[in-house]
Amino acid sequence: MDSVGERTPELRTLQQKVEYMVEKTFPGQKISGRFFADLVKERGGSLSHSYFSNILAGKVTQPSEDILKALGLGFGVDWRFFKEESEVVDDVVAGLQFLAKQRTGEISGVAGRGLDEDGLPPELLQFALSLLEDAMGRQGAAGGAAHGEPEK
Repeated sequence: MDSVGERTPELRTLQQKVEYMVEKTFPGQKISGRFFADLVKERGGSLSHSYFSNILAGKVTQPSEDILKALGLGFGVDWRFFKEESEVVDDVVAGLQFLAKQRTGEISGVAGRGLDEDGLPPELLQFALSLLEDAMGRQGAAGGAAHGEPEK
């Protein structure tokens, strides 16, 4: 299949995701566990070469969050890419429910407590920004109609 019609392979397991990232990040190269571990170290993380090799071999299926973050550093992507799909879906659904409750007034304020170092996922931030833009648009339209002409 040509690159225009190329489809993203099914990426359910950690092994599939890492193999895909190796292929896309280092096309045509054979990457050793040691090379990748050194790359992660250069970027401020920690991952042993044997652990990386075990991930590629499918021997590791549920690593810690620290390992997922190290993979993200090594490949230069958001570490959440390596989380199990169900976890990502649950995180996004929970965030959207929160934002919907804020929109309806069930939640009136937001405090920054409880957020991890990465803050909100990009999808939630985009959704929050769209809500803010909608609210500002409605407020601007209502304000113009309520006040009539500007004061002199």
